[in-house]
Amino acid sequence: MPSALFVVSEEGYWGEECIEPLTTLSDAGVDIEVATPSGREPVIDERSIDPEEVGEETAEHVREVAESDERLADPTPLAQVDPGGYDAVVFPGGHGTAWDVNQDRHARAALRTAVEAGDSKALVVCHAAGILAFTRDSDGGFLVEGRDVTGFPNAWEEGIVDENDTMPDGRKLPYWVEDEVRAAGGNFDPDLGDDTSVTVDGDLVTARGPPSSHAAAVTLLAEMGVEY
Repeated sequence: MPSALFVVSEEGYWGEECIEPLTTLSDAGVDIEVATPSGREPVIDERSIDPEEVGEETAEHVREVAESDERLADPTPLAQVDPGGYDAVVFPGGHGTAWDVNQDRHARAALRTAVEAGDSKALVVCHAAGILAFTRDSDGGFLVEGRDVTGFPNAWEEGIVDENDTMPDGRKLPYWVEDEVRAAGGNFDPDLGDDTSVTVDGDLVTARGPPSSHAAAVTLLAEMGVEY
């Protein structure tokens, strides 16, 4: 049975970006384990289950799965996980990743292992693409250097933070994903003219944001050789 590790934020993951790949991969027969940086239950960004923000249907579905899925309720501490034991490692997005997952050395090691080792794959969604700016490859260079990737664009961030880079919840966003990924040498293109944006470069799959979550999951399954 193919397997996947989901590395989910304790500081605020975006519901659809986690739940859509989680359910899609599960439906395809992929065995999934959830890990968080400290092993605490991941925290959902309340905006991602607000009907006025995402629509009633999405809000209801995401909330139902988030509250009932036992894998999300009982995650493994990331340091106790062997990322080499999975066929794929998935990094759901959400602003919260900027404060934990993207800064976690075990998360970066998991990404590096998934991209560099054997036939494994990595899927990085939305704000989780920030991890690409801080992950080094085995030779010490930036893992993202020279790679074609997508992720949460500056054009969208401008509509969320204020002039002080303060989030609606009062936290100051420490960096903007597009700026950091470009600075690390990534060929960043969010395809703003398209409804969805999913990019494949070798064993790395990246997705722009919530509307791309399903397409990203289906793309990952295809890259894994799993029928869906």
